[in-house]
Amino acid sequence: MTKFTDLKLGPKVQKAIEEAGYEVPTPIQAQAIPAALEGRDVLGIAQTGTGKTASFTLPMITQLARGRAKARMPRSLVLAPTRELAAQVAENFDTYAKHVKLTKALLIGGVSFKEQDALIDKGVDVLIATPGRLLDHFERGKLLLTDVKIMVVDEADRMLDMGFIPDIERIFSLVPFTRQTLFFSATMAPEIERITNTFLSNPHRVEVARQASASETIEQRVLMFRPSRKDRAASEKRKALREAIEAEGDGLKNAIIFCNRKTDVDIVAKSLQKYGYDSAPIHGDLDQSQRNRTLDSFRAGDLRILVASDVAARGLDVPSVTHVFNFDVPSHPEDYVHRIGRTGRAGREGKAITICQPSDEKNLEAVEKLLERTIPRVEVAAPAPAAEASAAVQEAPAPAIEEPKAEPADQKPTERKRSSRPRSRSGQDDKGRPVVGMGDHLPSFIEKSFEERMT
Repeated sequence: MTKFTDLKLGPKVQKAIEEAGYEVPTPIQAQAIPAALEGRDVLGIAQTGTGKTASFTLPMITQLARGRAKARMPRSLVLAPTRELAAQVAENFDTYAKHVKLTKALLIGGVSFKEQDALIDKGVDVLIATPGRLLDHFERGKLLLTDVKIMVVDEADRMLDMGFIPDIERIFSLVPFTRQTLFFSATMAPEIERITNTFLSNPHRVEVARQASASETIEQRVLMFRPSRKDRAASEKRKALREAIEAEGDGLKNAIIFCNRKTDVDIVAKSLQKYGYDSAPIHGDLDQSQRNRTLDSFRAGDLRILVASDVAARGLDVPSVTHVFNFDVPSHPEDYVHRIGRTGRAGREGKAITICQPSDEKNLEAVEKLLERTIPRVEVAAPAPAAEASAAVQEAPAPAIEEPKAEPADQKPTERKRSSRPRSRSGQDDKGRPVVGMGDHLPSFIEKSFEERMT
């Protein structure tokens, strides 16, 4: 069995690994780290939770231990699709480089340019950034990428989903051709394959699991949900979610609930709070400081349930998440793999429960096709409140019908109330009186010809 001591990492890096409590590398780490230390390009494909981040941070720290960065010219660059993933990569560098004198800067949205500029001006060995914020700094003339020796693209398939491919291609044109490039992803779409063929030179390919496969330690289940009525579907679906949470009992220590839409994230979080559940939302429209506080609270165990959009499906590394709930079946099957990969990490057991209503069944079929397996289904019974409401309507007494009161004889025609009864077709009203109108009582001036009226 390969150990970290066999991977020829620097002694200071080895010391940090031992202090972190790790002895044996994961399969992707065991295969990718030696190739990266040799200076080769690496294309790593592995399911979420297999240790891809350490696969590039450890060799990078070893290689960057010698040398010093110049002002505004970083020596290495790590690109991540989301703020949360970029922050996680930065935390990994803090953990494994604590005995090495390396400087780093984190360029993400929601943080002032002034603070980030100050770090860049001093010179950084490791620059970790989202593509948009990196290009913002470059266009402002605050950053040069001509000294980048190692470039990493993490979660490359997510970059494709979020529309970052044009930005990635532009960034590649700004870094030296002689750089070392490391690509890591859980899936490999055709567009990503094209980019790797263009920008990687004879890469060492590491594929430790079938593309888009889920960990075998995750128990998966689908709740087939059928609303009683269309106008009650949303509330009944939230009730089905609460029942699924309660059914897990004490086995549910903490959980992440994923929704397809940001608006549903807020609604589900507020609904859970209303029913006494310890929950909070996180999505891209929230302020960065609020997102950080929520994530920190969840990681620390102070928050039990995190309701999230797919912004948290990548890069959220909380090893002890026991459950993942999909409030919606994701529209992209690859997202299912990343969502449920938040549980069952590092060999632990986890549960993934998905709520599927009739409109989601095509998306569920796409997920099963990608996984090449059928996910066990459980039929959800029709909600009881709807039946009770129906019975209550049937038992309610019919309202009494009042007979119309007779009108006073001296009531003026203009004050007479309109009867709800239809008019008689015999030319009489409901009192037997002749109807005055456009019939036998046609005014004489209408009968005159146009010429007669003009004279």
